Amino acid sequence: MKNLFRLSAYLFAAVIVLVIFTHAKKKTAAGSTLFKNATIIDGNGGNPATNTDLLVRDGIIAAIGRNLQAAGAQVVDLSGKTLMPSLISTHVHIGTLKGTTTTAANYTRDNVLSQLRKYETYGVNTIQVMGTDRPLLFAGGLRDSSQKGLLPGARIYSAGYGFGTPGGGPPAEMGMDNVYRPVSASQVPAQMDSLARLRPSVVKMWIDNFNGRFKKMDPAVYKTIIQEAHKRGLRVAAHVYYLADARQLVADGIDLFAHSIRDSVIDDALIQQMKAKKVAYIPTLTLDEYAYVYANKPAWADDAFFKASLEPGAYELITSEKYQNDIKNSPQYAKNGLALQHALLNVKKLYAAGILVALGTDSGASPVRTQGFSEHLELELLVQAGLTPLQAMGAATRSAAQLLKIDKSYGTLEKGKTADMIVLSKNPVDDIRNTRTIEAVYKAGKQVSQGPVK
Repeated sequence: MKNLFRLSAYLFAAVIVLVIFTHAKKKTAAGSTLFKNATIIDGNGGNPATNTDLLVRDGIIAAIGRNLQAAGAQVVDLSGKTLMPSLISTHVHIGTLKGTTTTAANYTRDNVLSQLRKYETYGVNTIQVMGTDRPLLFAGGLRDSSQKGLLPGARIYSAGYGFGTPGGGPPAEMGMDNVYRPVSASQVPAQMDSLARLRPSVVKMWIDNFNGRFKKMDPAVYKTIIQEAHKRGLRVAAHVYYLADARQLVADGIDLFAHSIRDSVIDDALIQQMKAKKVAYIPTLTLDEYAYVYANKPAWADDAFFKASLEPGAYELITSEKYQNDIKNSPQYAKNGLALQHALLNVKKLYAAGILVALGTDSGASPVRTQGFSEHLELELLVQAGLTPLQAMGAATRSAAQLLKIDKSYGTLEKGKTADMIVLSKNPVDDIRNTRTIEAVYKAGKQVSQGPVK
């Protein structure tokens, strides 16, 4: 009897172990997806791998290779399709744009979440907001929840509240009123303490004069901003335009430029200084194209992929005769066209020299800087500047992840990294505009969109 009881106990334990094992196996299988026969662009710059499989398990890439097998996994056949990492945009703005306005009143939870979903629809699964966020993002837990994958849409990295000039840039009336504006360098340490408590990804400062509209930031102030940020382990990004300012900023220890140098072609001496100090570069070429391209109707103005990104009323605005004439008749029109040409030349020189170039667009700062489409237009402009399609995509994936210091988990399709991916019907190596042929967007292995145009 005693032996029978003992045998029964053993059998019961064995059944429990079997149930647990079977449940775990079913759970693993349910969380696995095997993508078959894809052309894979991994983001590392090498040639695409053809007829290749990729296995995702619980949101993480588990294997990449040919003829992979995974019992119980969902199988997605990508024959004839291209799989690439999702895009990362390192300079955007969210929340303040709505319709044809850009104001502080627009910054609501619903508006922020709507714009995060829009970026995601365009295959942009990670963004960095450059200095125009508001307390809601932090006190409400939006930023942290987003980074943990608890919210839909693109993950948010934020520079918090940037540093501008009193009564000057950035323009407060465009929803950029919640920034620090130190009157003197002595105010910077306390303000930096306040910002540091938010744990920003970088510190943003505007030192430019906005085409002569404002007084530039006092060099003593921005030098102190850099010093105080570095004391707290924070990097500093500068809104820059002029080559002379760039030279001084590099000498003072700037970490990255958030825009192109646009008044002239960069010299080799400064390039070498940037390389020695590991200064990164976000060219935001679309900003400069948008500054003059709407003088006439752009070729892509009626493209459904573009129009789907626009806020209500924005299409009517940019195609109106008044708006087009205002741009043509602006005293800055010729200067803006030349600025883009300088920006194209400079990004090519910097990239060729080995400077870290990361995709960013300044999208969302105004109604004409459309969110989502701008990131794809930026890729086209990088190729126009002289980068290959693979190099441009690398700037939007691996390099952007490196700039945000998240490259251990994001930016490339490699074993052990998060499965943030875009399925394309055409190969962008053949034509960079093929990044717009989105069939599906995956975030951490889960399909979250079929793209902006169904």
